[in-house]
Amino acid sequence: MTTLALNNPNPPLRADERVASAEFSEDALSVALMDGRTITVPLYWYPRLQDATAEQRLNWQISGGGYGLHWPDIDEDLSASGLLRGAPAPRRQLQK
Repeated sequence: MTTLALNNPNPPLRADERVASAEFSEDALSVALMDGRTITVPLYWYPRLQDATAEQRLNWQISGGGYGLHWPDIDEDLSASGLLRGAPAPRRQLQK
């Protein structure tokens, strides 16, 4: 017997990785997603954010069709998928 999703009174939950909000603590960034999840990452993963002033950190915008964050004052961009993967900013390699 096949049941159509339209007839299901309890449809399965769907992930929605779009950004709902962002906030900072002294040493972390927390990003709330539209589906209710919250991702918290250490600021040292993102040196531009770590070195930014509190005012610069608070000046962020949702970007990438809702799937990213942009800080225009420090030219920093993060994606929800990168945060979910636990991907810190790439470190520059020291030149010899």
